Amino acid sequence: MAFTTALKTTVSALALSAFATTAMAEDVEVLHWWTSGSEAEALGVLKDDLGSKGVGWNDMPVAGGSGVEAMTVLRARVVGGDAPTAAQMLGFDIKDWAESTGQLANLDAVAAEEGWDDVVPAPLQDFSKFDGHWIAAPVNVHSTNWVWINKKALDQAGGKVPESWDELVVVLDKMKENGITPIAHGGQPWQDGTVFEAVVLGMGTDFYNSAIIELDPEALGGPQMVEVFDRMSKLRSYVDDNFSGRDWNLASTMVINGDAGMQFMGDWAKGEFLKAEQVPGEDFVCARFPGTQGEVLFNSDQFVMFDQGDASDAQMLMASAVMDPKFQSAFNIVKGSVPARTDVSGDGFDACGQKGIGDFAEANEAGSLFGSLAHGHAQPTAIKNAFFDVITAQFNGDYDSQTAAEELVNAVEAAK
Repeated sequence: MAFTTALKTTVSALALSAFATTAMAEDVEVLHWWTSGSEAEALGVLKDDLGSKGVGWNDMPVAGGSGVEAMTVLRARVVGGDAPTAAQMLGFDIKDWAESTGQLANLDAVAAEEGWDDVVPAPLQDFSKFDGHWIAAPVNVHSTNWVWINKKALDQAGGKVPESWDELVVVLDKMKENGITPIAHGGQPWQDGTVFEAVVLGMGTDFYNSAIIELDPEALGGPQMVEVFDRMSKLRSYVDDNFSGRDWNLASTMVINGDAGMQFMGDWAKGEFLKAEQVPGEDFVCARFPGTQGEVLFNSDQFVMFDQGDASDAQMLMASAVMDPKFQSAFNIVKGSVPARTDVSGDGFDACGQKGIGDFAEANEAGSLFGSLAHGHAQPTAIKNAFFDVITAQFNGDYDSQTAAEELVNAVEAAK
């Protein structure tokens, strides 16, 4: 079914102007996976904004940091003929849903009315649009190649933020000598993948592009990938024995409490530090994964609206609210991410937020902005999961580095 015919209902710009200023006694049921304390607080910004417009919010949270569990629940709902009015999605999942179901509501009217084409960066629009039509409203831009460091632990380990792999190992060794867990980590495939992709990027942007974006078998199975897995094994030696199954926010808490020295995690982790009333530069340090300054792995949370016969006023109001510059600022200050719009001021963002905004602009200008593999913006789900299977097996000691590289070539080929 062609997408243009599958999207049966649109709202005219004239109608949009009429309902955008009128309170609506409607509800939206929203499926999402923002369940940590800081995420729930950030989501409250959107709930309150919609409430002020007369739109009620029926919450449908599905725990699971990368949205894998949420997509399973969503598919069951849609197959059962009971789609929610809106759902949080990432990257290739949006494209997959548009191609496979044709049930996503067309947001062209609100996008045209508010000039989204002019303010949303092209790499995001690639996932926000399908067949030339707006099908998703981007809430934010996250980047994944961050390190979150306990300031006291860093000071006790010499005080220098590591900028290279060798410097990182020195700091981790010192933290271990000082009697704390050097790396707080949760043993879940998406978390293993988040560390892996940062290690790959640290080997160079050309290598990341060849291995992760282009899926070049020589890059996937070659000596540089063997070195990546060697580095993953080294990092595993700094993780505590109880990491298996740990949620990411619990790993963040280990760093906040000083039980661990650092965490490799996307910038949503900052929200946990802020919620604990920690101050950037005083209580914790934010830095790019060693060797990746000036380079950004991104993912963007977006909301899609499901076409349930009529594109409702409440759905269009929600899309408009998500893209409002004031909301983009307020939400992302709390969430730890940066705005999806290029015209939102950095005023009000803390030092880490301003760094994130600057890094994103720098990487976009330099051509060193790449979609995150672990968070669905580099490859479709099947290929991403093939990576996860090998990465997690190797991280848990099932493969040596050479075998892991060989298995990665085979797994990716089978998933294509």
